[in-house]
Amino acid sequence: MTDKPQRPGIAPSRRFLLSAGAAAAALPLFGVSAGRAWGPGPAAPFDPGPLCQPAAAEGPAGPLKPIRLAWNATAICTAAAPLAKERGIFARHGLDVEFVNFGGSTEALLEAIATGKADAGIGMALRWLKPLEQGFDVKITAGLHGGCLRLLGAKSAGITEIAALKGKTIAISDHASPAKNFFGLLLAKAGIDPESGVEWRPYPADLLNLAVEKGEAQALADADPRTWIWLKDQRFTEVATNLSGEYADRTCCVVALRGSLIRNDRAAAAALTRAVLEAGHRVHENPEDAARIFSGYGGKGSVEDLAAMLRSQHHGDRPVGADLKRQLVLYGDELKQVNVLKRTTDTAKFAERVYADVLS
Repeated sequence: MTDKPQRPGIAPSRRFLLSAGAAAAALPLFGVSAGRAWGPGPAAPFDPGPLCQPAAAEGPAGPLKPIRLAWNATAICTAAAPLAKERGIFARHGLDVEFVNFGGSTEALLEAIATGKADAGIGMALRWLKPLEQGFDVKITAGLHGGCLRLLGAKSAGITEIAALKGKTIAISDHASPAKNFFGLLLAKAGIDPESGVEWRPYPADLLNLAVEKGEAQALADADPRTWIWLKDQRFTEVATNLSGEYADRTCCVVALRGSLIRNDRAAAAALTRAVLEAGHRVHENPEDAARIFSGYGGKGSVEDLAAMLRSQHHGDRPVGADLKRQLVLYGDELKQVNVLKRTTDTAKFAERVYADVLS
């Protein structure tokens, strides 16, 4: 198994506006390295090590703990959640998980978790860090995977690299989208002002490709499964992803839990985090099975396409502890330099505050 496909390098400076208002040192998680599932090489059986024990095969002896997990049922990168439910991983960890399909704003999602309307959620780090700075009682406990955002260019417009986007129009789903946030950052690192150097033009998410085809935009930025499906159109080329260059090892989606759940029922918080991590391993090990399950929840695309999307993402890369905190600091530094996080924010202390170790 080679779990990190090669990606085009981007030599991206740290300036960028996120209009959203948008891991354990030497932890032997998965029995391999500090906060990493594993590196390249043959696939290994799930071995979480002494600080993150897998569920017993026979399951819990007592009643299951009810948990409400917020997720986006259209986001293929969250396939670990339905897999954990359908393959009995949640139950073996003593959990009865109810899904809350959430399509609202990040702030509303985090408020729902903080106030107990949901116990946990899965979402994108770049969407969550600014609201978390504002004080929501929600803690990140694990990274779930890397990759799922793509920037596609129109071949007819000659858009094959970041530099070619200067002065061009990029179709996006909304001005707070993580795709706009991330690829704006790459623009800034390439010396293009993401505010004045390009035009970001919002369209309904399912129509972004049509905007490019009609010539109203020369590129589009969005997430799988849509971008993967559109990339099959020979008129598009993949310019970059959120695995490009220095981001190849950066987590994309994270697992976050209600602070009061961690304080009052640490065992449940640990069980949920472990279950999602175990399911993430299963996604990495058997993306076809994960794709079939996700498809049953209404996932867009064929099972074959969904499995290919999962293989292209880094579901074998699920940081926790010191590794995850390091990544949160990096994101925090970038967000400070583009005036999203406060310039006075100590990003090391910020990472300590928004991350909770429930596995040791």
